[in-house]
Amino acid sequence: MTEEQPKKKTLNELKKIYVFAKQDKWKIFAAFTCILISSIFSISNGYLQGEITESIIALNIKSALLFLGIYFILAVVFNNVISNIGVMIASKIESNLSRRLSVMVYKKTLNLPSYAFEEKTSGELINRITSDTETLSNTFNSIIQILINSLGCIIILIYILFNSWVVAVEIAVFLLLILLITKIFNPKIKKINKELKAKKDEYTALSTESIRGIREIKTLGIKSNLLEEVKELRKLIFNKDVEDITLHRTYSIIMWFIKFCLETVVFATCLIEIYYGRSTIGFFMAMTWYIYKYTWLIDNLTSMNRMYQRLFVSLKRINEIIDNTLYKDETYGSVNIKKINGVIRFDNVTFNYPNEESTLKDFSVTFDTNKKIAVVGKSGQGKSTLFNLITRIFDCSQGNIYLDDINIKDLSEECLRKNISVIRQEPFLFNRTIMENFKVVKPNIKLKEVKKYCKMAYLDEYIETLPDKYDTKLGEGGVNLSGGQKQRLSIARALAKESKVILFDEATSALDNESQSYIKRVIDDLVKDHTVIIIAHRLSTIVDADIIYVVDKGKIADYGTHKQLLETSKVYKTLYENEDKE
Repeated sequence: MTEEQPKKKTLNELKKIYVFAKQDKWKIFAAFTCILISSIFSISNGYLQGEITESIIALNIKSALLFLGIYFILAVVFNNVISNIGVMIASKIESNLSRRLSVMVYKKTLNLPSYAFEEKTSGELINRITSDTETLSNTFNSIIQILINSLGCIIILIYILFNSWVVAVEIAVFLLLILLITKIFNPKIKKINKELKAKKDEYTALSTESIRGIREIKTLGIKSNLLEEVKELRKLIFNKDVEDITLHRTYSIIMWFIKFCLETVVFATCLIEIYYGRSTIGFFMAMTWYIYKYTWLIDNLTSMNRMYQRLFVSLKRINEIIDNTLYKDETYGSVNIKKINGVIRFDNVTFNYPNEESTLKDFSVTFDTNKKIAVVGKSGQGKSTLFNLITRIFDCSQGNIYLDDINIKDLSEECLRKNISVIRQEPFLFNRTIMENFKVVKPNIKLKEVKKYCKMAYLDEYIETLPDKYDTKLGEGGVNLSGGQKQRLSIARALAKESKVILFDEATSALDNESQSYIKRVIDDLVKDHTVIIIAHRLSTIVDADIIYVVDKGKIADYGTHKQLLETSKVYKTLYENEDKE
């Protein structure tokens, strides 16, 4: 890679962020103008101080008071007021940029394909949505000020050049030296920050898992094990932090030494030139102001350099999500079906997970509506894969899947999600009230409707016994409900969506007999108006199904009623007999 390529890459990364900031382009222009005017006014301060000093030495009090008045007006009024207005506008732009970036990264994360969430930790994705966007927006104001002050320092250098080319050359040499040292340190700082981000992603992921799985952690008695993991992880983060601090302090010490040398050399040169009559006291006094503009710039570049490296690590991580460089967005069609019949057809479907052999091979089957349909088979034969393909969590490698003779890839996301719901063995519930869990699905839903759906799921009677009824908070993952209650709430939520196709993924396999009985009653009620497909591990729960499909080696091996299959299917009979032995 040539030297120009990293610069080009950095510039391109920044251009992408400008897309989000350009909505505030007039505010950016106003902030930039205010800070620029303020900087120009501040440049005059050194010159005015020099003129005041010269006037006092010459005992020209009127001239000294005039320059002092101009200094007061420019420095105190214009510089202070305009500068603060510019900073205030820039701060508002920062907040807006943070908001837009966070929403966009969150949106793009939700659109990532399912396998992205298997390959990336939750901690990494959370940090990209939260801390990376904050890092990016929080440096916006600083960058504007440093750019403008750099411009101010160039203007000052021109003024210095006209008064003393020797001093101008000295400052230029020191600035080139600073650029060279910064170039040496930058790759090291960037590398450490990248590694630090990765370790913090791991820590966030572990913390998230620990909070969500706290009950399991306690019952398994693994608190001490996880605590050791956290200690080790925090130790690695600490070591990286120390490495970062050490490198940054080394860089700061070198910068401080250069700054001290710059001040000493420039002041010594000014004094020598005054001695030989080549310069004035006024210029020397101006330099006592201007030299600190350069040392201020050095100080800010020193602190900004660390921030800058963090910025571009975050920038790269954000742009990987926004630009789909890691994964492509899920894509959907544009077809919307007004009235769904609910017939699902697999046509010669082949599918395999990454780095695995085909789970389904030339798989063909039709699931009709208004029937209680069950799918059974040994573990790893592709039962749950069917649901992942119907809901387009994954797409088949070959063949097609149809909903009412329309390829599901042609359906809009809204149509697909609205009409197909999955009730899982461990349904996901938001840590909100029961009512709010329905509002996530249907924002304008009324309590009367929620009660109706909960009655259909045989849950309303229980909810009414709770102190807060439908305003009861469910806790993380719905921990305040039993397994059966979570299943029924999940069913009621699917009914609120008015889904025509309802898929039960081993929904009753871990439930007690009473809960199982409730779910069976709900399913029997749903069959009248829905397409109901049940993946069953416990065959005793689906013996009354209208039709049972036996999946074996990625294909439909047999199908029929429970009674028929016991007579005709060796695979089904073996599964059923093995369950009896258990």
